Amino acid sequence: MNRKDSDLLRLKWFYLLTFFGTGSISPLLSVYFSEVQQLNGYQVGTLLSIGPIMMIFFQPLWGLLADAKSAHNKLLVVATFIAGVMGLGYAVIGSYYWYLLIAIILGIFQSAIIPLSDSISVQYANKKKVAYGNIRLYGSLGFGLAVFVMGSLSEWKPEVIFYAFFLTLTLAAILAVQLPKEKTRSSNLNLFSGVRNLLSIRKFLVFLLITFLIFGPNLANNFYFSLFIEHSGGTYTGIGIAFLIAVLSEIPFMRLAGIWSSKVGLLQVAFIAAIASMLRWIIYFIEPGLPIIYATTVIQGFSLGLFIPVGIQYVREISPLTLTATAVTLYSAVGNGIGNWFCTFIGGIIFEVYSIYAVYLFFGLLSLFGAILTTYLIKQDKQQPQYKTKFS
Repeated sequence: MNRKDSDLLRLKWFYLLTFFGTGSISPLLSVYFSEVQQLNGYQVGTLLSIGPIMMIFFQPLWGLLADAKSAHNKLLVVATFIAGVMGLGYAVIGSYYWYLLIAIILGIFQSAIIPLSDSISVQYANKKKVAYGNIRLYGSLGFGLAVFVMGSLSEWKPEVIFYAFFLTLTLAAILAVQLPKEKTRSSNLNLFSGVRNLLSIRKFLVFLLITFLIFGPNLANNFYFSLFIEHSGGTYTGIGIAFLIAVLSEIPFMRLAGIWSSKVGLLQVAFIAAIASMLRWIIYFIEPGLPIIYATTVIQGFSLGLFIPVGIQYVREISPLTLTATAVTLYSAVGNGIGNWFCTFIGGIIFEVYSIYAVYLFFGLLSLFGAILTTYLIKQDKQQPQYKTKFS
């Protein structure tokens, strides 16, 4: 096996392991807090929103530090291992206030994993002429397998989800030591001037808002979808099956994202993702039966399966070459952080005051606004194109 093949294999396994860990806890955490620990809706919403809040503040710092010190791989190893260790805390402590502390520390270190690994992967993909989506789809595979397996095992022992999280992230941290090294073009970057440079790019700002509106509801759905299925009459095993269908549907669309974007454009594909998301949330709002819920989970392929690869590629291509990790972490902070936090926290309030179905009406309205903004950016791009697609 040559160096290219071994590096590519390590990247795929890293995504598989880290997303298996995430898929072990995030979809079932709301049910664990609500059903096992008997926390109320406000407490559940608060706990679930802490991770995204930490991402808001710490993801840009991780990216800035990685770019300034050219330490992407070292930071990724440390963050992945510590996040895995902290996940064990949920299994051994049963106090709400201790949960708050664990969620804070876990959120700080977990916030580094996705943007730093994405930055490494996208640079590697562009250098080696490999489609980023063909690497990232292993994350979707890992997430889907985890929810399916953990959904069944958690009926036997709910705490097993935290042990799986620790094990897979520890293995991923070991693997991260040998990931391809990302080289920063300049090691003399000012930590905060880079942020100012990025925020002066109007298209970058608009796309951050689009990411907030589209990505936020999709990530918050990871927490509320289990409650939604439970309220619709489903079981833990049913939750696992639904998530497996949804996440595995992302894989073929991640492969298609590069082909479609090269033909119609990155933003046009992002618009398709926004419309698909909106339709899915509106269907859930009208209180469908379980057969329709399971059938419509494949829409996630059109939404996240398309938006994830084209979104990160668009951000890379409209950003300065010396600030790639910073740009990716800011983009991730808005989608994984601000958008996720806002939708999760407000979703918890709506769930407590109204119903789980009203939560999805809220998600649908946000996605509609995201689609409208995407059409605006498409028009601006036609007038002033600033990038070329680099998918292979």
